Amino acid sequence: MSEKVSGNAFDIKIFLRLMSYAKAYKFRFFIAAISTITLALVSAVNPYIVGITVNDFVNNQDIKQLTFYIQILSAIVFAEVILQFLFIYYANWVGQHIIRDIRAKVFRNIQSFKMSYFDTTSVGRLVTRVVSDIETIANFFTQGVFMIVSDILKMLVVIVVMFVMNWRLALVALSVLPILVYATIIFQVAIKATFQDVRNEVANLNGFVQERVTGMKILQLFTREQIEYNNFKEINNKHKKAHVKTVWYYSIFFPIAEIVSSIAIGLIVWYGGYQILESFTTLGAVIAFIKMSQMLFRPLRQIADKFNQLQMGIVSGERVFKVIDTKSFISKEGSIEASNIKGDLNFNKVRFSYIEGEEVLKGISFKVYQGQTVAIVGATGAGKSTIINLINRFYEIDSGTISVDTIPVEDYELASLRNQIAIVLQDVFLFSDSIFNNITLKNPKITLEEVIEASKKIGIHNFIMTLPGNYHYNVKERGAMLSSGQRQLIAFLRAYVSRPRILILDEATSSVDSHAEQMIQYATDTITKDRTSIIIAHRLATIKKADKIIVLDKGILVEEGTHKELLNKKEGYYKNLYDKQFSLELIS
Repeated sequence: MSEKVSGNAFDIKIFLRLMSYAKAYKFRFFIAAISTITLALVSAVNPYIVGITVNDFVNNQDIKQLTFYIQILSAIVFAEVILQFLFIYYANWVGQHIIRDIRAKVFRNIQSFKMSYFDTTSVGRLVTRVVSDIETIANFFTQGVFMIVSDILKMLVVIVVMFVMNWRLALVALSVLPILVYATIIFQVAIKATFQDVRNEVANLNGFVQERVTGMKILQLFTREQIEYNNFKEINNKHKKAHVKTVWYYSIFFPIAEIVSSIAIGLIVWYGGYQILESFTTLGAVIAFIKMSQMLFRPLRQIADKFNQLQMGIVSGERVFKVIDTKSFISKEGSIEASNIKGDLNFNKVRFSYIEGEEVLKGISFKVYQGQTVAIVGATGAGKSTIINLINRFYEIDSGTISVDTIPVEDYELASLRNQIAIVLQDVFLFSDSIFNNITLKNPKITLEEVIEASKKIGIHNFIMTLPGNYHYNVKERGAMLSSGQRQLIAFLRAYVSRPRILILDEATSSVDSHAEQMIQYATDTITKDRTSIIIAHRLATIKKADKIIVLDKGILVEEGTHKELLNKKEGYYKNLYDKQFSLELIS
């Protein structure tokens, strides 16, 4: 899916917004700017001195005077080198610091988005925004703004010097300038659309590759390699076509610019030669004009390329600012600290829909008291996992109230509320890091000794000690070096050491073997003790000890009671579900 950006060849609002980030680095920005201005002035002096040198040496044959002028030219070149160094270093320094700030702001925003944002946004596209697009913004400063300003200043100084030296010859030299300027404008308007296409295709390519690499096991399991390879070739081809289109515009513009520049030099030689014969000018002046025309037209040719860098930065900036400006946050965040909550939980007539008009929860009401273990069961799509998402405020409810200790969750400070809730999901996510860091998530308040003590209590210390490096064993991306049961146990320990008041287990034993299930069951009994616990159950045999079982069907609470009470209902939903599952286990 492509993203719309403004159709302007140059968006001044985005330009000014990008430039506003330079305010934090005024001093170094000032050094870069002064170096640019001074460099333009010094560079324009060079051909003027060359012209004087030629005239004096041709007319007077004075070696001492020639040596003096050579020394002046050497000093000018040295000054140019110093100014060029200051300009390049500080322009890049400012650019890199600005993109660091922008990237940090984008990443902070992404971390704050509601889950609904990620439901509809490609991960690959977000990666493109955070990495590729922001690198392009760096070029906006280093290869765009500063270089364009430098070139424009240089051109203006050269034009002034030309008119001071010989206004007639200056008019001849500049007679082709309107043609080149017009060609440059046409080129800029045409090239922006191609840059938009390039950025879109880069995002599409990143998204496609990211998804296929993540799902490589499924891809190979169902022998989709050739099909996905063909899909990749198609997307890659679109990416290639977008780039080739930009090359096509370049291949037209640069030859035109080269021809126009050559014509200008030819006119200078022709008219300058005529003026020499008529004694209106000198050979040195003509040579100076030839050098100045090169200084004038070469930057103008290059300025098109620099302007492209500027435009690419603006296009990327527009995309990045769309992420920054996205208001996909929790709309109401309270101020009450949740550090001392007991763990009472109350759903009162809660209605919720992921898609407007398609309710997932239809007026759910139930209570969980401090220290209780409550299981929620039901068929796939009944709304079990949705309840978890709402307790954590990953999504906002349509109507009704969810309260913790009689206080609506909206009134709690969001981070403090989530600190009191721990979740063990069915699909455990582990980072490419050590077991210790995956357990503590780099919380400095949790020590290795505490982790070891906790792992012993829930019965997984021996398993961790069998791994090379023990608690410092790197599990690799998504915990690929561990089995699903081992990942679940790590997730249990992660939840336990965070000392939550409310614990949620989402089908934590549905995809593990019998040995791992026994360990997980022991861990479950340990970590649910004396704290409010909600268990989303797939295997009903694991929830017999629950204080209460809530049965959902298509978003409606249909039954509520203990395991024994629900089994005593002759035609109850839970009893039918239990009997079917029990009979299937007997058959297997």
